Amino acid sequence: MGTSLHPPQLVTGSRTLYLVWVPADPDAVAKLVPEGLTPAEDRSCYINQYVVDGADQTSSDGDETFGAYSLTYLGANLAGLDTEAGVPGRWWTHYHNSSEVMSRYARAHGVPAGDPGRTTLDLEGDTLVATTSIGGRPIIRTTATVTVGTTRRAVGQLRYITQRDGEFISGRYAYVADLAERFEVRSFEFLDENHPAYALRPADPLQVTFGFYAPSMSFVYPGGEGPLGSEHGS
Repeated sequence: MGTSLHPPQLVTGSRTLYLVWVPADPDAVAKLVPEGLTPAEDRSCYINQYVVDGADQTSSDGDETFGAYSLTYLGANLAGLDTEAGVPGRWWTHYHNSSEVMSRYARAHGVPAGDPGRTTLDLEGDTLVATTSIGGRPIIRTTATVTVGTTRRAVGQLRYITQRDGEFISGRYAYVADLAERFEVRSFEFLDENHPAYALRPADPLQVTFGFYAPSMSFVYPGGEGPLGSEHGS
């Protein structure tokens, strides 16, 4: 089943936790990157766990809407496809959304939207717990110390590579985010060794190379999109 939604779609005010880390099994990560793309030298991986609390935070309208939803996606960083700001291009390996409408929209753009999932971000005091569950079973949990405090504005573009009909597509996802004043990861756990995402589990000891919590992040989904190497996909 297709979708009647047209890109780009705007999402505003999401609560977002984003991490980049060094994996326990670099070879397993490299095997998830298709021929024609090159994994980052350190085989680093990324995850986005986020929640959109209200249907009025998205631009989708009419017969199909994203609605309020939660999403966890993760994958591998790539070499040689950095944005102008030096942010690496990224390849999706796993994508678990609570909204079937948004999953269909993502699939239409080459995103490997798999089983539906539910993501929760619970902030109590200075403890943030982000949990990704599939079929009611937790598979990933991030625990961090967070002080929202005086937020810092961050802007830019993320670049994700997808594949449609055998062709690589480059998408630019412009964002504006208010980052929490303090963010420190306490633990990052892959809880189900039988789930395919377990291949991306972090090294021990944990090596987080980048991360933030944003109580409010807005972005387009996707933005400038085109075949890899074209004007939009350069």
